[in-house]
Amino acid sequence: MSVESTEKLALPSGEEIATLGQGTWHLGEEPARRQQEIAALRLGVDLGMTVVDTAEMYGDGAAEELVGEALRGSREEIFLVSKVLPGHADRLGTVAACENSLRRLRTEQLDLYLLHWRGQWPLEETLAGFTDLMDAGKIRYWGVSNLDVDDMVELTALPGGDAVAADQVLYNLSRRGVEWDLLPWCREARAAVMAYSPIEQGRLLKAEGLAAVARSLGATLAQVALAWVLAQGAAAIPRSGSPDHIREIRGAVDLHLHPEALDALDKAFPPPGGPTPLEML
Repeated sequence: MSVESTEKLALPSGEEIATLGQGTWHLGEEPARRQQEIAALRLGVDLGMTVVDTAEMYGDGAAEELVGEALRGSREEIFLVSKVLPGHADRLGTVAACENSLRRLRTEQLDLYLLHWRGQWPLEETLAGFTDLMDAGKIRYWGVSNLDVDDMVELTALPGGDAVAADQVLYNLSRRGVEWDLLPWCREARAAVMAYSPIEQGRLLKAEGLAAVARSLGATLAQVALAWVLAQGAAAIPRSGSPDHIREIRGAVDLHLHPEALDALDKAFPPPGGPTPLEML
């Protein structure tokens, strides 16, 4: 039986989002590339890559400003995600950070707001801020990023913590440690998994094991790497500032991975044999 990438991923609420979205890390930092990056974001939305992920950290807000400009007039089509830095993640700081992100993004509401990684503030503080933002209609859902199983267990034990919508983590063919425990835990808890750096920031494109599978499928390396992530039941948010690259990676959604291809990928990139500390970039 072959494995086919799916176009939609269900959130705990039952709402479905595109499995292949767009990341924005390092976008908006070079004025000479601004118009090309805007064109890429807009094309991605036109092609169905409607989850757009950003963060206040990216370029100290420059990526959010770029997204706000790029998606002006198409906000209703977008599932918009941003993140609060750990240093801002007390109750009042979370609210203030979100309001600043909304201003840069030129919108009144985020679809999903994430704690970027765990820092000095207790999870209770961040959760209280998320609750305030939801009550005010400034976010629709909240979630986390870079939290491992122990963190997720602690979070969901808090009052209201079981409403976590997603955990965004580093996950790709060369970073499979989450398959041992975090992915199964999230499936059981019905929390969506979002994979950042699903092509390992381009480093996977030099892997011969991936190249061999791509040749056998008549696909590009990026398409195979992304199709594999999607086939694991995770959403992927690759970054691209190029319309041509957007057209290429969109093909991952339509790519079938047959058993021989999956076996070859497992041999080239073995799954974990035991618990692995959560990796981050």
